[in-house]
Amino acid sequence: MRPEPRRTALLPQLMPKLMLTVAALALALQASAQGSYPNRPIRVIVPFGTGSVTDVIARVTMPPLAEALGQTIIVDNRPGGGGNPGTDLGVKAAPDGYTLILSSASTLAVNGFLFANMPYDMATAFSPITQINSVTNVLVVSPTLPVKSVPELIAHAKANPGKLSFASAGAGGTIHLAGEMFKALAGIQMEHIVYKASPIAHIDLFSGQIHLMFDGLPPSIGHIKAGKLRALAVTPNRRSSLLPDLPTMAEAGVPGYNVQGWNGLVGPAGLPRPIVERLNRETVAVLRRDAVRQRLLELGAEPVGNSPEAFGAHMQAERALWGKLIRQIGLKLD
Repeated sequence: MRPEPRRTALLPQLMPKLMLTVAALALALQASAQGSYPNRPIRVIVPFGTGSVTDVIARVTMPPLAEALGQTIIVDNRPGGGGNPGTDLGVKAAPDGYTLILSSASTLAVNGFLFANMPYDMATAFSPITQINSVTNVLVVSPTLPVKSVPELIAHAKANPGKLSFASAGAGGTIHLAGEMFKALAGIQMEHIVYKASPIAHIDLFSGQIHLMFDGLPPSIGHIKAGKLRALAVTPNRRSSLLPDLPTMAEAGVPGYNVQGWNGLVGPAGLPRPIVERLNRETVAVLRRDAVRQRLLELGAEPVGNSPEAFGAHMQAERALWGKLIRQIGLKLD
């Protein structure tokens, strides 16, 4: 009687082929899943409060993006902690394209230099998709403050040392840093008051409980035009087409002053390239729509819509810029 062959002897020979088959199947399944992306609702985390600049940008751009993708987009506001907790929630999500982050310079390029205990690494935590826009910030003061120009504001601050307060919609954001830069360049002292969102700060600005704010144009331009807030200057080194008679901070007597806000769409690190390309393609197309572009410009936000690589390079350059400034003024938040 012949003995049965030892099947186990064939396993070493079959294993490489088996592993290749399994790997090929996994890649095919992954490609199939990405090819049908998106097939369920997408959550876009905004790590700031309702009514903030970033939230306003999200409310303008996400509905048409949802239409283009054929899926619901849920805007999930997660304010607090300078935007770090909400951003951390996003970067720790599965890199499958169903959790994204629409954020600003603060969480993507600034906070790592300000907070000693950051929950994520700004340089490695994100998959860049596209820069949505750039934002003009504007220096606004309470109508109760007896100043009508930047030189008058500086003189008033020096005559009342430590008595002025300035608001921001979160510690570490460009709105906060704009105030810190003003203090440093003008040689004045002011108290920083943190609010969860610009509209909440506006209430105290109207009444004079706080004195000034370097706010983004999107949430403040309506109040400026209504006379509820007095605008003194814009913060970038060029004037705004929406307020062409308003000088830049440099023109108003603060040489070297230049602060530009921006917003961008990112995913967690490791987002598959096909998903990045789909999101980039659709988002850029949305930003080129006349209705979306016009609405953003009306709000003081200039549409951008660049490639993932260009956006990644922009974030890297912004980190270098803000890192240098923060080290120079010695600012730390914890």
